Amino acid sequence: MANQCVLHNIRILDFSWVLAGPYATRLLADFGAEVIKIQPLISGEAEDEFSRGYYDTWNRNKLGITLDLSKPEGIALVKKLAGISDAVVENFSPRVMENWGLDYDIFKKIKPDIIMVSLSLMGRKGARRDYSGYGPAVHAFSGMTRLTSFPGRPPVGPGFSYADHAAGLYASMSLLGALEHRRRTGEGLSIDISEVEVMQGLLDDSLNGRHSGPAGNRSPVGAPHGVYPCRGKDRWCAITVFNDTGWRGLKKAMGSPARAEDKKFATPAGRLKNRAALDALVSGWTKRFTADKVTQMLQKNGVAAGLVQDAAGIARDLQLRSRGFFIDAPEIGRLVDASPLRLSGTPARYSLSAPPPGRDNDYVYGRLLGLSQKEMAELTEKGVI
Repeated sequence: MANQCVLHNIRILDFSWVLAGPYATRLLADFGAEVIKIQPLISGEAEDEFSRGYYDTWNRNKLGITLDLSKPEGIALVKKLAGISDAVVENFSPRVMENWGLDYDIFKKIKPDIIMVSLSLMGRKGARRDYSGYGPAVHAFSGMTRLTSFPGRPPVGPGFSYADHAAGLYASMSLLGALEHRRRTGEGLSIDISEVEVMQGLLDDSLNGRHSGPAGNRSPVGAPHGVYPCRGKDRWCAITVFNDTGWRGLKKAMGSPARAEDKKFATPAGRLKNRAALDALVSGWTKRFTADKVTQMLQKNGVAAGLVQDAAGIARDLQLRSRGFFIDAPEIGRLVDASPLRLSGTPARYSLSAPPPGRDNDYVYGRLLGLSQKEMAELTEKGVI
């Protein structure tokens, strides 16, 4: 079929929650994988939890079923679903799936070529395997928090769960690699991802043995390089200059002030050495104009510059719109962020909103597992589904 999604024949049993795991499975669902999200049974009063933007964002294009895993019948249903699935994804602390009796060895007995992807703070092995935490804990353990500050000041952290996004990308790519491995060999795999190791792999300290400290917004190779105040309350513009071409453009945008012609700013090395004075010069100019005006003047002269925006500003940003970062998805009912992966022949789809509890019970239990209406009614009466 023309333009059929590339993963249309892959089924994933999704136990994940919060961000890292749901982002990984969302990336695959966007390209056609049938992701079955297992949700707990919740009361009617709690259903608004599933309508919030956060949940909707990370769980689009997925099917949703309710299931009580504290009951033997619930575990039995999971095993049946595993038997018709290609992969299982979870991001609990390691003991959770094991306590349910749903580890990789069990799934492998049910379906020998199944793939299981597990994400956790420290991974499933080692002395710290049972540590648990969200993105900020990952940032701290990996050393990233220490670097997100200004020299001599306490760390502040990156401000959002960067680690969860990175780990989600690692998980989705690992699962795709495992599917290719299975295609070639017929073998399933167990993939164990430590979010802390993901972040350490991105840090220069761990890769090259260099021990860098917090540098604020400064760069070791470019100046000026920072976030500069503009006219208005809490309005800023990010500016980056790495070479003489950029410096000439910045001087022109500023109206070629005499102070910018000082010999100490004439070379990249000189600008790095005297960046405090350079920052003061640039800030004095940016404060005279709005952030939009500063950005326009700099970009017009070939200088890398951009607004520091709040969420509403980002959603309206014309550059992000023109690059397809945001798209309007009528089927989902609102503006959504597009997949970061682009395939020309089999593009991502944005056709299904995040599932409210049990939306797809009839399809999954009835059509896929073949349960009768009577059997499903009995499971509902028992509080299993």
